[in-house]
Amino acid sequence: MKQHDQSQKSELKSAARSLSEALLSLESAKEVKQFLEDLCTPAEIEAMVDRWRVAQLVDQGYSYRDIREMTEVSVTTIGRVARFMEHGTGGYRAALDRLEKKTS
Repeated sequence: MKQHDQSQKSELKSAARSLSEALLSLESAKEVKQFLEDLCTPAEIEAMVDRWRVAQLVDQGYSYRDIREMTEVSVTTIGRVARFMEHGTGGYRAALDRLEKKTS
């Protein structure tokens, strides 16, 4: 991660909020996909997709070993996702719960 001086931190916080608002303003999965494809490199999108898939599998109770075999994602990444699901800000849980409500 890049190091920023104190004067940049406020600007970055504002830019992060603006990015969140931009995502929230999109009206369909297709629009979000298009936005992410413009914003991110293919490798960045792949990393996010991998983490989201891992989060879904952890939530379903699969073991790290099974997830590794199913996704080819490193055990380190699987552990990081699981740790953030347990001790993060709640973003994974909110998204998983909302998607579960939509499909049930």
